[in-house]
Amino acid sequence: MSDLFRPNIARLRGYVPGEQPREKGYIKLNTNENPYPPSPLVLARLREACSADLRLYPDPDAWALRRKLGEVFAIAPQQIMAGNGSDELLNVIIRSFAGEGDKIAYPHPTYGYYKPLIDIQGAEAVPVEFGEDFSLPEGLAVSGARITFLANPNAPSGTLVPYDEVAALCARVDGVLVVDEAYVDFSQGGCIRLIEQHPNAIVVRTMSKSFSLAGMRIGFAFAPAALIEGMWKVKDHYNLNRLSLVAAEAAIEDIDAMHANAARVCATRAHLCAGLRALGFYVWDSQANFVLARLGERWTNNTAAELYAQLKERRILVRYFATPPRLADCLRISVGTDAEIAALLAALKELSPV
Repeated sequence: MSDLFRPNIARLRGYVPGEQPREKGYIKLNTNENPYPPSPLVLARLREACSADLRLYPDPDAWALRRKLGEVFAIAPQQIMAGNGSDELLNVIIRSFAGEGDKIAYPHPTYGYYKPLIDIQGAEAVPVEFGEDFSLPEGLAVSGARITFLANPNAPSGTLVPYDEVAALCARVDGVLVVDEAYVDFSQGGCIRLIEQHPNAIVVRTMSKSFSLAGMRIGFAFAPAALIEGMWKVKDHYNLNRLSLVAAEAAIEDIDAMHANAARVCATRAHLCAGLRALGFYVWDSQANFVLARLGERWTNNTAAELYAQLKERRILVRYFATPPRLADCLRISVGTDAEIAALLAALKELSPV
């Protein structure tokens, strides 16, 4: 039956998201979900919104939400697009700016969903290898790509490229630069001001991580109004449902709740990093809600795949990447609650050969 598909779809290796166990009782540190609930205001507004009005279509423009976002970030609503998660907006961007055979570049290793989206469009993926410290590779600026993606903080390393370096990259690339800021609220960074200085800049954010709304699928693109206007022709109408709009508006109204949860996550992240280093792991400095840990000399008789499996036997899920090779001796660990991280570190200490 594969001959019925477009050739690029028949060849496609789809994206594999982090494991979502159907059984209860796991400590889930594998998909970068927030361990804390969303704002109480969000939950209250959602209860109110579960009414007969669900028979009505949502606002296709998400105007009230965009107006609230504009007030928070001091930009015009015309510079904002809301999406069904940031992944939908990445898809809209690719469909808007790159055609079949066009180059789309990104540093590597990074968010694994870029490559399948590029392949679906029939464009050419141009991965440019990060430095060992995940510093910005020089080749990214001269790839000749129609679109350049930069996850910042990067996934899966959690490392952050400083604003000045991102701005310099934006000035040098030929096409649009898309700064994917899914984890930015756990960092000291932020590049939304790029859109006021560079006509080719797009910044994408999500409510899945810091706002604890992964189940609602809410994302935003910030860009010069001319780019948003063009992208509007491509996005699905009614792409955010009524409940997602209610949740997003309430979350922005109570943004202090998000900042409080993010601060808790960052405090636990510091404890996690210290604990992993004490157990012989190399840990990159993370500005996200996860850390990337490489097995050190203490673990020479273990592989990351084995350690992942041993933790899973103890009902602790972390993320293991068999590819690319430079990540094969690493585990990515989401920041959970203090109790969850204590359980993880205790399990690793028990498994440690020394």
